[in-house]
Amino acid sequence: MSGPALKIKIQIYCGEEIAMGPGKADLLDAIAGEGSISAAGRKLKMSYRRCWMLVDVMNRCWAMPLVATSSEGARLTDYGVGILARYRAMQAAAAGIADAAHWPDLAAEVRLEPLPAQA
Repeated sequence: MSGPALKIKIQIYCGEEIAMGPGKADLLDAIAGEGSISAAGRKLKMSYRRCWMLVDVMNRCWAMPLVATSSEGARLTDYGVGILARYRAMQAAAAGIADAAHWPDLAAEVRLEPLPAQA
């Protein structure tokens, strides 16, 4: 690694639940692309049960459902498409923080590797 890395993870909470985060956004993208929760799970190497639980949380946390299911599969609702697009825009804006004035100064102070653990 050439230097310290800055990772910004945006999570939106609904009570104690994460209503949206990077993983849930990736799941929504996969559902949109694959047309089903099970296919999205296979693409992301996640179990159907885990995917379904994440979709359930999202659908319960937002003003309207993000994902609609039917016997033919699953799709993002128009509302879900809008929420995902705004979340992705926030991620893109946050990624620009690495260009902020303070990051290079902080990065210069971070060791390339941690010191050995103290006994």
